[in-house]
Amino acid sequence: MTRFDERLDRIVARGEELQALLAEGLSGAAFSQASREFAELDPIVAKVNALRATEQAVQDTQALLDDPEMRSLAESELAELRRRIPELEHDIRIAMLPRDEADDRSAILEIRPAAGGDEAALFAGQMFGAYQRYADQRGWRFEILEYDESELGGLREGIASITGRGVFARLKYESGVHRVQRVPATESQGRIHTSTVTVAVLPEAEEVDVEINDNDLRIDVYRASGAGGQHVNKTESAVRITHMPSGIVVAMQEEKSQHKNRAKAMKILRARLYERNRAAAHETRAADRRSQVGTGDRSERIRTYNFPQGRVTDHRIGLTLYKIDKVMGGEFDEFVDALTQEEQAALLAMDED
Repeated sequence: MTRFDERLDRIVARGEELQALLAEGLSGAAFSQASREFAELDPIVAKVNALRATEQAVQDTQALLDDPEMRSLAESELAELRRRIPELEHDIRIAMLPRDEADDRSAILEIRPAAGGDEAALFAGQMFGAYQRYADQRGWRFEILEYDESELGGLREGIASITGRGVFARLKYESGVHRVQRVPATESQGRIHTSTVTVAVLPEAEEVDVEINDNDLRIDVYRASGAGGQHVNKTESAVRITHMPSGIVVAMQEEKSQHKNRAKAMKILRARLYERNRAAAHETRAADRRSQVGTGDRSERIRTYNFPQGRVTDHRIGLTLYKIDKVMGGEFDEFVDALTQEEQAALLAMDED
């Protein structure tokens, strides 16, 4: 028996053990823990059972090869069964890979212009809209927490909460520097300009994930202001929260209510502190860092959007798509799927070392 088979037997045995425990009527924390573990193992157990059934079918079909009347049919069926076994084994190996515990969470999306002035701000606004359309396509809830519009209709800063199952798993690869190459509307000589925006995707944190001491917070209130002096509030509804131990500052003025702005600011602060803790944990695990496909480093140039040539290139995996209009329309799945597969392949290679 191979080491792989032994691992599968242990998984099946643990699944049966958990099923028996849950049938006995556990309660409280023990029930929650067992239910969570069983929910993670049950799909793998189903795949293992399918593999075992296929292996048994191979043995049963081989026995028919000695029957002249059944030989031709048996050979055809054997070929199909033997083809399925490596596919099932691969699916099981993927399912057994260590999961990012944040993958199932909702996410906080932050977009800001970087190099390029007004053109960068305009592209930041377009990217914000593209992610909103992507969220709509997947049935996620997209809530704008902050949208600071520039005088020319661009975006100085955009922050959104994207709620749904598995949001972070799909969007975590978007963190980094996104570069745009095109002729700005204000360019009279038709020269192509290069601008950049930064995208950060943070797993949304619950209060239990991050302990925040009120004494560590400095909270300032002030009057909100809009682009070009528009939408100015006459009351001090804007909120700025400084977490003094970390130096993280979150300012919020989207709502007219100081209470709502404070709640949104705390939501963002929790996400940033949670991600800070996650990043520190990853720093201590060299294997995790080797396996990452550019997830989370805001200084890394990850993608280029070339409008004159209609192409979008992801530099981490060398994938180029000549469908820039569709990508800007929110069709990111081709990139996300390829990045996910690349990450899985890297993890599988490490697992086999």
